[in-house]
Amino acid sequence: MLLLLSLLIFCLSLGGDTSPITCYNDQGDAVDWFYMYKLPKDGRKDLHGGEMYLLMDKGSEGWSPGKGTVNDTTGALGRTVGQLYSQGKNTEVAYILYNDQKPLDKSGGRGGHTKGVVLLDKNQGFWLVHSTPHFPPVRQTGQYYYPDSGVKNGQNFICITFPLDRFQTIGEQLQINQPNVYDCDVPESLASLVPALAAVCGKKHLSGHIFPHIKPVSNRSVTLTSKDGTNFISFAKGASFDNDLYHSWVAPTLQSDLLVQFWIHSTGILPSDCSQGWKVLDITLINPGQTFAFKASQDHSKWAASPTAAAGSGAGGGWVCVGDINRNQAEETRGGGTVCLQDPVVWKAYRTAALECEACGGGTIQC
Repeated sequence: MLLLLSLLIFCLSLGGDTSPITCYNDQGDAVDWFYMYKLPKDGRKDLHGGEMYLLMDKGSEGWSPGKGTVNDTTGALGRTVGQLYSQGKNTEVAYILYNDQKPLDKSGGRGGHTKGVVLLDKNQGFWLVHSTPHFPPVRQTGQYYYPDSGVKNGQNFICITFPLDRFQTIGEQLQINQPNVYDCDVPESLASLVPALAAVCGKKHLSGHIFPHIKPVSNRSVTLTSKDGTNFISFAKGASFDNDLYHSWVAPTLQSDLLVQFWIHSTGILPSDCSQGWKVLDITLINPGQTFAFKASQDHSKWAASPTAAAGSGAGGGWVCVGDINRNQAEETRGGGTVCLQDPVVWKAYRTAALECEACGGGTIQC
């Protein structure tokens, strides 16, 4: 018996860390997907200095208060992104970190207004789309931490677990986005399986000199099915799209009006727009999860929700989109995108967060 136990321990030690690369929740459970709302710093009653968050994963009933803070390695964000640093020198893992505001660099990056993390092995991985500047740290730092630059304002995250065969399509979407990649590695063992990600890691964009038979693509939407079968729609636009993501493309594609939250501290902000048959209204006041109300000027998130449940959707509810691009003139000519889901629980969580909006033509109305 003792010999068998010793052999079992020996075999397990040879196997190393066999935990799947996936999105994790606050309890350390592997989840198909999660949404996270990092709340802005609230001087009145925020005891965590701007690091409080709300979490919602598949199967939950809406927003739940986060366990600890976004800086904790045992929380959903820390557990998920922390997998990047716990892999050591594993040559069977590919990753891409991209951000228009890369860590330890106060100047804005060129290319797409995009922020995200891709991490995978030969079986599966996750795609995290978010809004936090200077996040996450490069792999060489060896540890996860949340940057001070992402503390003051609200931030949003969507993490989705995908099987390996979805990452080629994700790579193609990122090529259209033209992201500012600041750290990446796609080893040879994975490059042949996900050549588009390998191209992104090489900071190459989807253009004729890489794929001679393909003309440059200005925008593309695709359905991405998660590991456990949830269908998301990924919208990716490049600089040549030269238009607002939400009003000119997402709203008519989803056949839905949209309430949009985005960072308003930039020049050339696009006002609410009710032309072309779709109402796209800028959100001005937010209160997710009935925590506390805050202005859009305190929120760096980029998300959108349909004001009503989609016609004929039944139990599907309305649409929610979480992405990395704003509604302003400069970003009409920059890459970026959003990931959309039709789910009644997620829709209710975001829809009820939007309290007030800018009316078309000016003034404030209830959303």
